[in-house]
Amino acid sequence: MDFIIHNARIIDPYQDVDLVGDIVVKDGLVDYVGHSLGENHSDKRVIEAQGLIASPGFVDLHCHLRDPGFESKETIVTGTKAAAKGGFTTICCMPNTDPPMDTPAVVQYVKDQAKRASQVRVFPVGCVTKAREGKALSDMYALAQSGVVLYSDDGNPVYDPDIMRMALAYAGDLGLSISNHCEDQSLSRGGVMHEGDVSIRLGLPGIPSTAEEIMVARDIALAESTGGLLHIAHISTAGSVELVKQAKDRGLNITAEVTPHHLTMNDFWVAGKATDENIQDPLTSQAYDTNARVYPPLRSAADMNAVVEGLRTGIIDCVATDHAPHDKISKGGTYEEAESGISVLETAFGSLMSLVNSGRIGLVELIERLTIGPARVLGNDFLQFASLKPGTPADIVMFDPEKEWIVDTKEFLSKGKNTPLDGTKFNGKVVMTLVGGKIIWEE
Repeated sequence: MDFIIHNARIIDPYQDVDLVGDIVVKDGLVDYVGHSLGENHSDKRVIEAQGLIASPGFVDLHCHLRDPGFESKETIVTGTKAAAKGGFTTICCMPNTDPPMDTPAVVQYVKDQAKRASQVRVFPVGCVTKAREGKALSDMYALAQSGVVLYSDDGNPVYDPDIMRMALAYAGDLGLSISNHCEDQSLSRGGVMHEGDVSIRLGLPGIPSTAEEIMVARDIALAESTGGLLHIAHISTAGSVELVKQAKDRGLNITAEVTPHHLTMNDFWVAGKATDENIQDPLTSQAYDTNARVYPPLRSAADMNAVVEGLRTGIIDCVATDHAPHDKISKGGTYEEAESGISVLETAFGSLMSLVNSGRIGLVELIERLTIGPARVLGNDFLQFASLKPGTPADIVMFDPEKEWIVDTKEFLSKGKNTPLDGTKFNGKVVMTLVGGKIIWEE
């Protein structure tokens, strides 16, 4: 169906567009973007969008759909529905499945399931090494031919520097990036949260910032020596931001992502949404919240401020959700027993708008980091999914920047209800999501 989105504030960083006007959709493509065409559109459906903002659909480089193998936590159907509700029209799903995405057959399964789901665009991420074990490279060429858009051993760092060196060189020849989970496990082994004052107060083993920074520095050096394309997943420390800045200043092909939770939460959330001003003994009854356990861990307030500034200035290229849904059993037991991960797709935009509403980042900059920022990591062919340029697919999100809402996990479309944000109030909510001109989510 052809239609007009009328009287929206249109923000498209790719075209440097920020105006109040109309978007015309024809045959699933953007046909017109510009100032209002007036009221006489009897031949087309009109979606009245006064007070709303329309932008290209969001692109997520890093999410977990758990399918195949862990369908009790998420399926491609439920995960893509959650993505649509969150405004994400293009998502890249990580390969820590069972079996892992280290063969074209598994990649094809994911693509087939995504096509049947008929929700958002799903692009698989292939394994760097066979079975994500870090011992031998996967058949990277075959995976590229099957349609993977990145390589990652997600959750497992590529620990052997020689294997990482070869992976960067080979993937670079194929025009694809290596997205590495930067963690020196000799430093992080046994840790369950950020190493600092809060971990000491809670009596939990900590993970030092240097566990991430050492591997970031190593991977940058390997990328420099090979000319490969390095993408640093879920950056979380001030030191890592500085390393990326220095690498970019030297002209290296380095990109980085940061999650909504590392931008808006710090290690005091493990103490039950406490702050350094109100934490006390005895600790709050909400302390040891397993929903706040995530890798990399929620870092210090100083680290959180550093990644916000890194995102604002463009040192960090994009936001990625690292959506990691879990069932109740996986998050049950003690903090040390619980699996790591947060269900993020449906809360991402609300939490990110808190940065806009507090003046930490501009709205246009945020949309850029959710659209063309991640698309550029994937390559120029993906910019069509992150733009409202006429002739591109009509992947559009509309949101009310002032709409007040409260996170209620009972309303999640994701199977994963694991978030410390349950009950949190936000201002700014997605109200409609379109993919290829088709409305796939409407408030």
